[in-house]
Amino acid sequence: MGDRFPGGVISKTPPVVVAPVDGEGGSASGLWSLTEQLDLQKAGSWPQGVLPRELYAWGAGGSGQLGGGTTVSKSSPVQIGSLSNWEQVSAGTASAAITLTGQLYAWGRNNNGQVGDGTALDTSSPVQIGALTNWSQVSTGGNHTVAVKTDGTLWSWGGNSVGQLGDNTTASKSSPVQIGALTTWSQVSAGLSFTQPHTAAVKTDGTLWAWGRNNDGKLGDGSGSRRSSPVQIGALTNWAQAAAGYNHTAGVTTSGELYAWGRNNFGQLGGGTAASKSSPVQIGALTTWAQVATGHTHCAAVKIGGTLWAWGRNQSGQLGDGTVVDKSSPVQVGLITTWSKVSAGGSNTAAAKTDKTLWAWGQNTAGQLGDGTTAPRSSPVQIGALTTWFRVSVGSNYTLSTTRG
Repeated sequence: MGDRFPGGVISKTPPVVVAPVDGEGGSASGLWSLTEQLDLQKAGSWPQGVLPRELYAWGAGGSGQLGGGTTVSKSSPVQIGSLSNWEQVSAGTASAAITLTGQLYAWGRNNNGQVGDGTALDTSSPVQIGALTNWSQVSTGGNHTVAVKTDGTLWSWGGNSVGQLGDNTTASKSSPVQIGALTTWSQVSAGLSFTQPHTAAVKTDGTLWAWGRNNDGKLGDGSGSRRSSPVQIGALTNWAQAAAGYNHTAGVTTSGELYAWGRNNFGQLGGGTAASKSSPVQIGALTTWAQVATGHTHCAAVKIGGTLWAWGRNQSGQLGDGTVVDKSSPVQVGLITTWSKVSAGGSNTAAAKTDKTLWAWGQNTAGQLGDGTTAPRSSPVQIGALTTWFRVSVGSNYTLSTTRG
């Protein structure tokens, strides 16, 4: 339920334009004047990130989570609004997205204030959260939302019954509240559980932190105690990404190692067993993992070489290996080596390739795969004919994705 890697957004103030820093489309970075931008465009060396980025949604729409102004479900991608500067998206019970100019928008289910607009009313169209233009990364979960700003501060809002917001209280918040005073947060992930949510985050120093409900040890601190403030997980200082699932968590280090912990009843920890773990356990010995995504009871990950892997529950074909058999160790999804990013949701998965095509598989009862049907798929199917898909985020029964020219 989330585009779990930070988007690398930097705010900008006209007439200065900021080149993307996510490493795709070119090597330019930093602040550039409009004249310099035009010169680079003419030379063919300006990153493609400045081209239009549209936002699409499909699947269940009962709470307005598709953002099209209605609560009608869609089985094929439908564009949300007319803006074309979307950078990062996240699908939870609420939806959230950040623009290239650092503005934060949210919509959808809002019963716990997870939209962040100061109300508890569902909204079926994107609403801007505050007037700030320095949001960097956002993650929506089962009933709360968390986000990082470009200044490294951490913010959260929504349900807080088990301390999932991290502000040392259990009081829900319908508007963003800052978590502590630190300015060293780099990436955050909101857990997917509706009743027992948790949060995991990485700091710029490579340390890993978690808080909220701790059933089955999903925080990773070796205990089962809930935490209402961030606690450091282990002593490693080379975490690159954390992904909070329903009752489990996974992470990747800068050296390419893959770890998982928490509940393991369907083999979602990937260690070849069904034993739960209350501390991070490395999955195999490989150091070639690039990104991991956590769903309700399964995981999917991309390796540096572009191969795609999945494990855990598979009753709807969400692993994509052509079967509906659970797997307790990573299995490769096909033989293709052109996968670039993956997102896992309730019982379905979506992934983009380096050619910017989008693929999906798993449960499809609400049209959440986007292939125009409601038939489940146990192997990846291409979504439409576009070759401009960029970021994707899978919710429990719907999907968000942006395009990039």
